[in-house]
Amino acid sequence: MIKIANAPCSWGVLEFGLEGNTDTYEKVLNEMYETGYLGTELGDWGFMPSEPSQLKKELDQRNLNLVGAFVPVNFVDPAAHESGLNLALKTARLLKDTDPEHARIVLSDDNGKNETRTRLTGRIKPEHSLSSENWDIFTKGVESIAKTVKNETGLHCVFHHHCAGYIETPWEIERLLDSTSPEYVNLCFDTGHFAFGGGDPVQGLIQYRERMGHVHFKDWSHTIFKEVVENDLDYFDAVGKGIFCELGKGSINFRSVLDELNKQKYSGWIVVEQDVLPGMGSPKESAKRNREYLNSIGL
Repeated sequence: MIKIANAPCSWGVLEFGLEGNTDTYEKVLNEMYETGYLGTELGDWGFMPSEPSQLKKELDQRNLNLVGAFVPVNFVDPAAHESGLNLALKTARLLKDTDPEHARIVLSDDNGKNETRTRLTGRIKPEHSLSSENWDIFTKGVESIAKTVKNETGLHCVFHHHCAGYIETPWEIERLLDSTSPEYVNLCFDTGHFAFGGGDPVQGLIQYRERMGHVHFKDWSHTIFKEVVENDLDYFDAVGKGIFCELGKGSINFRSVLDELNKQKYSGWIVVEQDVLPGMGSPKESAKRNREYLNSIGL
């Protein structure tokens, strides 16, 4: 049975360290519970308690599961792999001691750091992708960290394709999956990032069905995307304009997405993500409307 979670990024807790004050974890967890969600991702390290018993207590008080944690790593730089591994293992140990049944590590590129990829998000062409040498470094780094996490903690890793990173487009996702073992690396499929990266989410679910490990429901506005292209805006500009809008208000057909997940008998978590920057409105009200929308399509 599919269960619905949300994530701290929907309250403005983003991995990019953007300006603006964010809510406390207590308020975020309270509002997730109050708006009808059953789980959460961890958010940036340090946002929630990093002591397992305290974190478990906070989650249990609100009947929430811990379903994942986003771990960005600069995989294209081999010198950064050790620090990435340390962060992944530290995070995995916290998840294992808090909610080992549901949680997984969500690996990703260290997005938003490369100027070209950030500036051209949604418009990436093959010439903007990694060289053969860097592909080898990148994919071996992903599998090595995922393998170590599984061997040392038993937790599974999924990889989150993400705009403004090196794994954004459908062909880049395909190459990453072809270059890694499903024993250690599967996919965190994000509907909004897949659409922003040039793909059709339903077709993506079909294409990667054998590697589906975790799903993010994020809407995406083609109207705002046209503005991004016309004005040569970058990834952060696009997010600030609300390109990842509330569910049902963008361009993604979530009824068709859900139909495909049901065909595949997907029984994992769906995590709602709506990147809300400080000052962009009430996260709780958006979370409530997102949950009501999912109710309307049968979730």
